[in-house]
Amino acid sequence: MMGRAWRSRLDEDGSRRAMAIAQAHGMPDILSRVLASRGRDVADCAAFLDPSLRSLMPDPDAMVDMPAAVDRLARAVRAGERVAVIGDYDVDGAAAASLLVGYLRAAGLDPAIHIPDRLVDGYGPSVPAVDALADGGATLLVTVDCGSTSFAPLEAAAGRGLDTVVIDHHQVGAELPRAAALVNANRHDDLSGLGHLCAAGAVFMVLVALHRALKRDGFWDGRAAPDLLAALDLVALATVADVVPLVGLNRAFVAKGLAVMARRGRPGLAALFDVAGAEGSPTPFHLGYLVGPRINAGGRIGDSALGARLLLTEDPVAAAAIAADLDRLNRERRVIELAAVEEAEAEALAALVGHDPAVVVAAAEGWHPGIVGLVAARLRERFDRPAFAIALSGGSGTGSGRSIPGADLGDAVRQALAQGLVLKGGGHAMAAGVTLQAGAVAAFRDFLAGHFAEAVGRSRAEARLDIDATLGAGAATPELIGGLDAAGPFGAGAPEPVVALPGHRVVDHGTMGDGHLRATLAARDGSRIRAVAFRAAGTPLGQGIAEARGRLVHAAGTLTVNRWGGGQGRAELRLLDAALLPDQPG
Repeated sequence: MMGRAWRSRLDEDGSRRAMAIAQAHGMPDILSRVLASRGRDVADCAAFLDPSLRSLMPDPDAMVDMPAAVDRLARAVRAGERVAVIGDYDVDGAAAASLLVGYLRAAGLDPAIHIPDRLVDGYGPSVPAVDALADGGATLLVTVDCGSTSFAPLEAAAGRGLDTVVIDHHQVGAELPRAAALVNANRHDDLSGLGHLCAAGAVFMVLVALHRALKRDGFWDGRAAPDLLAALDLVALATVADVVPLVGLNRAFVAKGLAVMARRGRPGLAALFDVAGAEGSPTPFHLGYLVGPRINAGGRIGDSALGARLLLTEDPVAAAAIAADLDRLNRERRVIELAAVEEAEAEALAALVGHDPAVVVAAAEGWHPGIVGLVAARLRERFDRPAFAIALSGGSGTGSGRSIPGADLGDAVRQALAQGLVLKGGGHAMAAGVTLQAGAVAAFRDFLAGHFAEAVGRSRAEARLDIDATLGAGAATPELIGGLDAAGPFGAGAPEPVVALPGHRVVDHGTMGDGHLRATLAARDGSRIRAVAFRAAGTPLGQGIAEARGRLVHAAGTLTVNRWGGGQGRAELRLLDAALLPDQPG
């Protein structure tokens, strides 16, 4: 129904490897197939199923400028300097800033923290913010999740006598701003292989190196040293919410961070889980779809510092109040987003009449700049191509883009900036932002269409849905799903196992919430499973399932346990695609 071929994720060699894994480790066939499809073999399955920091974490000094950053931070700690921290207004920025500020507070410092306002300040450090922090007595400025392309603000910081340490992960050019240290694994001269880390992951690496240096010098003798492992909840949150690949070290960050989160030791996160109605143990789904959006809501349409304040507070009462504010802002954000998405989709559909451009670029007056990234994500999802949404106001526009695998959006934006098509821009492969003149939207759209024509064409030609295993509705139990979760955490770069349910009848169907599809699928033996397809109403999948009531389909999707109402929960299929079978005689 979604126009993709279905293929087994395993070839013949992979199938043989899966059988060997199952026999050697005594595990279910479906789990062994998932492990084999992720490149595992008999020898390394045990380590993969229990990713550890000890085995996956390299020496932080492998990152360029790490020794310089640690030296400057350690001097500030020993001297009790006034440190100022500037973060981004998204989840990664809030988590990264909270990580650093929390550690410095444990070391006896009282850092100033500044989270820019999306509408007033824009992204990253600004000259007015630098001046204000310098006026407040700061002698060291640390930027997290920003700063790698902030030439003028960091030059202004130097002019005010502030040293600057940048800890970032965004893509950069060959020229770097003035700083005492710039720790970013995506620098051209960084060979650490850690470019997949989010900003919070990079900050954690810095803190590990800083902690090591301070312990070596006896700083923590007689003091209560902070537990860095207890801060992995923030690293896990940022890693999932920033949609960086869950591979290598990031897998360990998320696996261990979820375990920390389950202990509910951070009042802010506990309060946010409660207000979001997250059931059961924390999962990447909770972080990406329930917790993350609420933290982001502050930076999108409210107070951008709310997220960092929530993550730093140790007062459960204050945490509950902030979480309630973020939940309210998230509800308001959804209303604003829905209206903009309807406009953007209509504009995109009109542009596609008689054409098939490689990108979708929608722009309009009156859109809230804080929600354009969400609109872009919906356009990317709806039209399966890179997408930009641009909020126009006063002759200029603020835009955000989301991409598909194989189409590097950050690189495209840097090239557009070099050609003068945008005034400001940056990002990474899957997401980027720009500021441009309103009159430049058409030229920017044409540039992206030409730039991505080959990559998008290749992506479409190779479009497929990889299937890990087949089973019937009756076999999809909470126990089976719990076993599959052992191969996680799942997310970007580590897709959830996809199962096919062959020959199931669509017993009923309907819609719920914001255009979500629900259906009940019945196997030939009478067993049933509930299926849900998010935002599928009006799509080929939603229309196809509606027309298939009473008929047989092959269904494909991922398995989850719905624990609404407590208890053991029930298995549920998150439907990704379906294929209608020919009518059967009789």
